[in-house]
Amino acid sequence: MRTTRRAIAGLAALTALVALSACSDDSDSDTSADRKAAAPNAPGAPGGGKDAPANPKALPAAASGATFVALGDSYAAGVKIPVIVPAAPPGCSRSESNYAHLVARQQNITGFVDATCGGARTPDMTAGQQTQGSPPPQFDALRPDTALVTLGIGGNDIGFSEIVTTCVIQSRSTTSTQPCTDKYTAGGNDELAKRIAETGPKIAATIAGIKQRSPKARILVVGYPTILPETGTCPAQVPVAEGDLPYLRKVVPALNDMLAKEAAGQGAEYVDTYAGSAGHDVCRPAGTKWIEGIKPESPAAPVHPNALGQEGLAKAVLAKLG
Repeated sequence: MRTTRRAIAGLAALTALVALSACSDDSDSDTSADRKAAAPNAPGAPGGGKDAPANPKALPAAASGATFVALGDSYAAGVKIPVIVPAAPPGCSRSESNYAHLVARQQNITGFVDATCGGARTPDMTAGQQTQGSPPPQFDALRPDTALVTLGIGGNDIGFSEIVTTCVIQSRSTTSTQPCTDKYTAGGNDELAKRIAETGPKIAATIAGIKQRSPKARILVVGYPTILPETGTCPAQVPVAEGDLPYLRKVVPALNDMLAKEAAGQGAEYVDTYAGSAGHDVCRPAGTKWIEGIKPESPAAPVHPNALGQEGLAKAVLAKLG
């Protein structure tokens, strides 16, 4: 049920969401804080040791020790999830409990560098992000001997926070039961589908850029998890018009399909986090949900993964690593 009260109640939280989206890139190429997240005396990357059995999916060996670089946006950074990496640019809100940190610890990967940053878009891979702390281009973290790269990007390229904000505001409409859908499909053209299609070449170019800088790296393109429930709604956490939910439910799967296609086209691997996150959407109770709603019940940014969600994403990445 759409109500003006619910929509207005969500605007304060949306202000924070927009602020996070306004953040640009990050990369602290080699901070000591990030290195502490990995086991200090860990062996080389799985399969990379000289006595390790042959494994086509193993991380390649590197003369200076296998390295792992995490690239991406707020879903990858784990914004507002304690503890925030103290040496990282403040605008990035990079968590020591994001999925990359969890993977590095689990795999005992040395040389781990987390370059993720809230609000990042594909251009922020190669240009300094305009956010507090002025992080350098995320690609600055890549090296010729980098063995593993995770990339979680694309949501901000299609205007994630703008979509959320617009649909909450549009829910106050008194003339339509699906005002957000009407806005984004006006004239028979699906604006969000267009944005996803236009982001495809940017993802392809980003993967190609990683391969150029780190030719030995195994590249994992990490998709986005389930946000909305398959049926039903929870207006307190998702204050959008109920009639808009069928349209909005299609956005993340469409974005993920594009990411999977571009990953395959560039010889990278896609990590599906959507299927495994079913039943952990914003409408689930605290302790079950992986994604917080407009008014977070656990430490996290609005409409972003919480600590439990990051654990779920880490499991998906670890399963892909094998």
